[in-house]
Amino acid sequence: MSYNNILSSFKNGITTITINRPKKLNALNKATISELHEAFNAANIHKETQVIIVTGSGEKAFVAGADISEFANFSGEEGAELAQKGQDLLFNFIENLNTPVIAAVNGFALGGGLELAMACHFRVASDNAKMGLPEVSLGVIPGYGGTQRLPQLIGKGRAMEMIMTAGMIDANKALNYGLVNHVTTQEELLNLSESIGLKVMRNSPVAIGKAIEAVNAGFKSGVNGFTKEIASFGACFDSDDFKEGTTAFLEKRKANFPGK
Repeated sequence: MSYNNILSSFKNGITTITINRPKKLNALNKATISELHEAFNAANIHKETQVIIVTGSGEKAFVAGADISEFANFSGEEGAELAQKGQDLLFNFIENLNTPVIAAVNGFALGGGLELAMACHFRVASDNAKMGLPEVSLGVIPGYGGTQRLPQLIGKGRAMEMIMTAGMIDANKALNYGLVNHVTTQEELLNLSESIGLKVMRNSPVAIGKAIEAVNAGFKSGVNGFTKEIASFGACFDSDDFKEGTTAFLEKRKANFPGK
């Protein structure tokens, strides 16, 4: 599939999606959000893809924010529609994919860029990364899930401070806060992300998908995460992956999971 604003490549079970608007610091506009949805959906249904990595092109930015020029003159109704559509099409969509998604955060991840990274299942950052939600400096608040996911990841107090000051934190502070899982050099960022992806790929795709569903359920209003875990745990028993995994364990050999 051909894209104007992103690149997508596949190798060794990993699909890497790169936001490719370096002159705009990879800012998210409507067209890019739409293309990202298409690329993530295509990777998720691609039978050979077991892990997805998303990153930004160039050395300066993962995603430096949303394209403000697209909505500077919006009404309140139009703004709410923008946030709803973006959350449904991309951010919530990524969070609920059964294929694990790793954000390889290179450089600036601000506003919608940090929200994109937080929608992924976990994050690896380069040591030059800077992260923040500066929306209040523009007279608006994060609209792509930032007010919800940031407190879940780093706690309410720290999230309130980051949002209200509109400040940025560096990669090491993000690691200390639990916002990212690992920090490495810019040169090693994709290598480390791929290395982690390969470790994930050793395990059952069915079980990983069910684990994602169960973990996410614990953060959803009106959903009992323990009940979801029990149902997902039981569903694993009906999978070919469970049969292969337990048989391989008893036979003292490496499992070859069929992914179904």
